[in-house]
Parts: sequence; C-alpha cells; structure tokens
Amino acid sequence: MTIRFFAPEWGNTLPFDTFCKNVKAAGYDGVEMALPLASEEKRAILDTLAAHDLELIGQFWQSFEKDIDEHAANYEKYLRNLIDARPVLINCQTGKDYFNVLQNQRLFGLAAQLAAESGIPIIHETHRGKSFFAAHVTMGYLQANPNLRIALDISHWCSVHESLLADLPDEVSVAISRTDHIHSRVGHPEGPQVNDPRAPEWEEVLNAHLGWWDRVVAHHQQNGTSLTITTEFGPAPYMPAMPYTQMPLVSQWDVNVHMMNLLKSRYQDR
Repeated sequence: MTIRFFAPEWGNTLPFDTFCKNVKAAGYDGVEMALPLASEEKRAILDTLAAHDLELIGQFWQSFEKDIDEHAANYEKYLRNLIDARPVLINCQTGKDYFNVLQNQRLFGLAAQLAAESGIPIIHETHRGKSFFAAHVTMGYLQANPNLRIALDISHWCSVHESLLADLPDEVSVAISRTDHIHSRVGHPEGPQVNDPRAPEWEEVLNAHLGWWDRVVAHHQQNGTSLTITTEFGPAPYMPAMPYTQMPLVSQWDVNVHMMNLLKSRYQDR
C-alpha cells in the first residue's frame, strides 16, 4: 500500500508559491485546499502546484445555506469547480447537522452522481455542524448507503461526544472501515484540537488517535489500497491563543510537519 501526505492550505499566510516551496521541501506529496471560482485565479494555483510537483486534494466547506434547494445548487457548483481541476479526490464537509436524513441523502446522491460522471472520488468528512457530526449519526448513513466513503477527522467526534469514544466501539469501527482519507488532527473531550500534540499531558489522547489511524492503515494494507493523510492542525481559533495578544501557543506549521514525520516513521514499513 502507499500513503501520501498532504499539507493544509488552511491557515497559510505566505505567497502561494512560497508556501508550495515549503510544502515540497518538508516532504509532503501535495496540498489539500478549496479552489476559487474565478478561472484565472484557479489556473494560477494549479500551475503553481504543478510547478512544484504537488498533487491536489480538493476541499469543499462552503455549506452555509439553510434552504436545501439553494444548498444543493451551491454544493454542485463548487464540486464541479473542483472536478474541473482533476484532483486526487474531493473531500466534502457535506450537509448540515440540522438537515433531515432525506435532505442530507439528497446531497450524498448528488455527490455520487458527479463522482460517477467525472471519475473523481468524492468523500465526506466527519465534521461538527455537518451531516457526519456525530459517530452514531454517521453510522446510520453509512449502513444505509454502502457506497459512502469518508474522510475521518475523528477529533470532531471527541469534542461532540465529550469523550475518547470508548462507549462507541461499533460506530468507530464502521467509520474506520469506510475511511479513504485521514485528517490527522488530535482532538480531546473538550475541543477539536489540542494545543500541542508533542506535550506529554496529551499522551493519552494522542495514543487514542494513533490507535484509530493504525486501524485505518491496517485496513488499507489488508486490501492493498492507497491512503491519503492531511496533517490538518489549524490556525487560531482552532489553535489555542494567548488572551489579549491572540498569539498562537505554537506554530501551526511546525505541529503539522511534526505529525507528518511522526506518521511517516510509524507507517514506513507498511
């Protein structure tokens, strides 16, 4: 099996070319990001990625409309824009936690149609506020639709369920069996991101996440399939910051590179 690592564009404040140089030098295979709708701006981004020999995972997060018809139209518009760039895959924060099952199923169906038309895999992220906001809810959708595949950002569920999910083993197992992409952020029972996964006080929650990711890797190894991982520790306010000054407690970039190297070392012989 192969594992490819992606850097999040989220939080980047550097010129995009400089960012891509740093991404390549750090040892990443590509970048995960949304793309603008403006064609010239999008083309400049894609040309820069190509110049640095970096792959793209397309990201959709612009799901704000409460009216399902408007929401679905916006969803399709952004997905088609990402499909046009021919990414490795598209990772979607699909739907809303307050949409009913039929409304969210409509969006899953639309994504499946676009994936079939284009040949680009479209997967759905476990994320607060979205259709897959909780482990038990996600299991219901996955059991109802055997073709749904996910991006596992299990840090969100730690926060939503205010636990390390010890009482949800079946729900976690189903999610792991359907995971094609990981966001390797470390959450905890009171939030979706620890301040620094290198700190010893987070050893228990780091080990819990490593255990979940180990199971995803083992599943892909058994099936001979490829896996992608984005080291998605985010900027403030995901990154805890000092009061008043709002200075982040640690470097987002340093933490993400640390996570990539940690996981590369852990899985290098698999």
